Amino acid sequence: MKKTAPILLSIFFLMSLSLTAQTYKGKGRMSGYVFDQDGNPIEDVTVKLFSLRAQAGFEIKTDSEGKWVAAWLRGGGWNLDFEKFGYEPKKISVSIEEMGKKLPPMEIRLNKIQGLIISDALKDELTQGNELFNAGSYAEAIAVYSKMLEDNPEIYILNKNIGNAYFEMEDYDQAEAFYKKILEQDPEATDAKISIGNCYVNRGDSATALEWYNKVEFDSINDATVLYNIGTSLYNSGNYEESLRYYQRSVEIQPDNLDGIYQLGLCNLTLGNKDTAVSQFEKYLEIDSETQRATQVRGFLDYLRR
Repeated sequence: MKKTAPILLSIFFLMSLSLTAQTYKGKGRMSGYVFDQDGNPIEDVTVKLFSLRAQAGFEIKTDSEGKWVAAWLRGGGWNLDFEKFGYEPKKISVSIEEMGKKLPPMEIRLNKIQGLIISDALKDELTQGNELFNAGSYAEAIAVYSKMLEDNPEIYILNKNIGNAYFEMEDYDQAEAFYKKILEQDPEATDAKISIGNCYVNRGDSATALEWYNKVEFDSINDATVLYNIGTSLYNSGNYEESLRYYQRSVEIQPDNLDGIYQLGLCNLTLGNKDTAVSQFEKYLEIDSETQRATQVRGFLDYLRR
């Protein structure tokens, strides 16, 4: 199992979902709006919902007001992906209760990709590559992306897609090489630096991973998943004080980030911050009270309250 999930922030990555099984059905509900950086609603954003319990999901689109609604959902954890061509995708995780506390409508903001002009023909090729990637046919996806890059070298961001495919194949040397090609064109590319750090984490070299993560300014990271992954790398290396900062920022950006809340509890527990650990674990149970990890959290609370 990979220690750190890849930060798949490239403009072409789509999450693969099962669209046939309906074991995700239940009595829960969630909704929200998708806006651009200026607060304008974005229509036709694909919202992909994936139930962790059911290992199945479905997708819907936003309307002219940027609104989406998903009903009849099974309780527990869900992964949500927001994607529209020309925008950086966004991924979040939430937990819902079928009969308990209802989630308020969430607001998601997508960043428009600057300077990307692409023909319909190239868009079709991208779709083909994406579909191969989503199906796990990584070598075939690499072939499509590589041919596109050969014919259109100005679209250097495709190196991220190729790197992501090699990452999924656990060929971290090749993945790193392609991420570095992005840095040759854009030395400040945050995503590429973080992705290289992830390669070193998965090689078991936490020290070098942190060197790459430290190349990214803390205040410039506004993605909860990125912050969580860096915090986890720091935590695994024993740097608990620093990991706490990243976990806290992750939860500030995404208050219902269950993984972040859980790790905040563990981190404070490790540092001896008993009251704060109790507070974080209680907050966790407000969102998730049914899973196996919720049972573990109750055990922590029983221990801390003795």
